[in-house]
Amino acid sequence: MTQIFAYITHNGGAADDTALELAAAAKKIDAGAAVTAVIAGSGSDLDAVCNEMAASYSEVWKIDNEAMAYPNAEIIRKALVSILPADGIVLLPHDTFGMDLGPGLSIKLDAAFVADVVDLEGVEGSTLKLVRQEFAGQVSTHVTCDISAGAVLNIRPGVSQPDESKSAGGQVVDKSGDAGDLSVVRKFLEIVEAEVGDVDITKSEVLVSVGRGIEDEDNIEIAQELAEAMGADLSCSRPIVDAKWLEKSRQVGTSGQTVKPKVYMAMGISGSFQHLGGIKGSPFMVAVNKNAKAPIYQVADVGIVADILEFIPELTEKIKDL
Repeated sequence: MTQIFAYITHNGGAADDTALELAAAAKKIDAGAAVTAVIAGSGSDLDAVCNEMAASYSEVWKIDNEAMAYPNAEIIRKALVSILPADGIVLLPHDTFGMDLGPGLSIKLDAAFVADVVDLEGVEGSTLKLVRQEFAGQVSTHVTCDISAGAVLNIRPGVSQPDESKSAGGQVVDKSGDAGDLSVVRKFLEIVEAEVGDVDITKSEVLVSVGRGIEDEDNIEIAQELAEAMGADLSCSRPIVDAKWLEKSRQVGTSGQTVKPKVYMAMGISGSFQHLGGIKGSPFMVAVNKNAKAPIYQVADVGIVADILEFIPELTEKIKDL
């Protein structure tokens, strides 16, 4: 079996939640494989993440360079091409950064590329079987990938249960000297913080989130009543913001806010990867949708097939009774 690598994203000295999910995804490809984490950055924050990941990966490759103090896919792509073997399997999170990094990396490595992978079904010879979604998650597509010359796979966050074993006892190997020339055209300028509205949903422990299933702006009120009964905050998916029914600061997703609640109520939300990409920390997720095949059910802890316009008022009354 070829070697498997997982690129780990991080911020402020802490690895992203996808780090342990990629470790679990790698075991679906080869349960006995020695998986290598690759981590790029600069300074003490990088060292902290590398030491943290050594508990979960058999080996950690560190690339320390001031040019990578802020993640720039163009720079990191050049560094990875310099250090990765041509026939390796590289796992990336399917988020905004992973989508920027993955396609070009596969071209530079002359490797196969599969985006938005929601399941890995194992290997037969040099053929890897995967599941990805199409038509906004309405169709699950079973595909095969020839990994004889390597592959780059973008794994959707949240579809793999994080590997919390932390028993790998790996070692950190400094690959900084092998990264080569990291000069690029695109350069980082500044971070523009998202506006915070009357409620900062990034700090909410319980969220009631509404999507297209709410149907009309006037129905937002019933969702707000449920949130108040639960002691929760109200959030939403992008279509609600696009319709101007709630402010942008309430939007969960890759183009909105990243949240990390303990409980997430997805009401009338289909479950696109853009929305799920904004939910971190593996919260207890309850999904209510009248479409029994909605992709949100693949990641929900509890799924209820119902019309939210009928379900929400009943749930609100039950909670008030309690």
